[in-house]
Amino acid sequence: DYDQYPFDPREYDYWMPVDLYTGGIEHATMHLIYTRFFHKACRDLGITKGDEPMLKLRNQGLVLGEDNEKMSKSRGNVIAPDDLVAAYGADTVRTYLMFFARWELGAPWNSSGIEGSVRWLRKVWSTILEPSKVKKQANQNSLRDLRRKVHQTLASVTRDFENLNFNTVVSGLMELINEMTTAKAMGAFTTEAWVETESIYLRMLAPVCPHIAEELWERTGHAYSIHNQAWPEVDPVAAKEEEITLIVQVNGKLRDRLVVPANITEDEARTAALNSENVQLYLEGKQPRKVIYVPGRLVNIVVG
Repeated sequence: DYDQYPFDPREYDYWMPVDLYTGGIEHATMHLIYTRFFHKACRDLGITKGDEPMLKLRNQGLVLGEDNEKMSKSRGNVIAPDDLVAAYGADTVRTYLMFFARWELGAPWNSSGIEGSVRWLRKVWSTILEPSKVKKQANQNSLRDLRRKVHQTLASVTRDFENLNFNTVVSGLMELINEMTTAKAMGAFTTEAWVETESIYLRMLAPVCPHIAEELWERTGHAYSIHNQAWPEVDPVAAKEEEITLIVQVNGKLRDRLVVPANITEDEARTAALNSENVQLYLEGKQPRKVIYVPGRLVNIVVG
């Protein structure tokens, strides 16, 4: 409804340039080149702006047939998703497609692996919905560990979504539900930390399993719809580790692992490493020539 131009300039400024273009590599000499050609032609006519219509291009890999060949009717190796959806549900098939291979590489299809996705989603369902039989109340340390894990997972899942690393998104969610199951068995269910974890988990789950996430969101008492919610924000304080494992080497060879406070200073790390009984055995009474410290990771003691 704009008669002065091919399109309303305000609409153009809102939508263009496109943030992300995804497609198979075969589009490089078809749709992609046509899109760029017409954009540049219109730019020269003063209709569009900028040199490129898209800011970023990412090519996905192919889901190959079980014979490791590209699926085609002529080869007879096409696997229709309809039967799998009928057997397992759309969310399960969607999950497995994200999980079984790296998005940009693709891989041969193997239907047997889908059972792992089935087990995970059943575990998510039962962990979140089934009442806890545990009578005791979780202690503050276990609740703090739960909050740390969920915010660490949120940080990694957010980064992986932005980089289209969907397989590690799913693996991160699988790992977190195991932590939630353990916390539930220790009395965390219905606590403030659990409610926060549950809310964050379902919002991370929603792009992967939109139907299951919506159902769980409603059943846990939230307002419709999960897909209208803001993406959760990472609490860097909650995500911060309290302890780290420091690798101790003597002349570049591993001699000990020390669990130390995450905020350990360089002097404290050096002292702890030198006082290690294992390290003392390998020093054989000699004085170190040099002590190299890599913050938060290792101490390498050079002798001789």
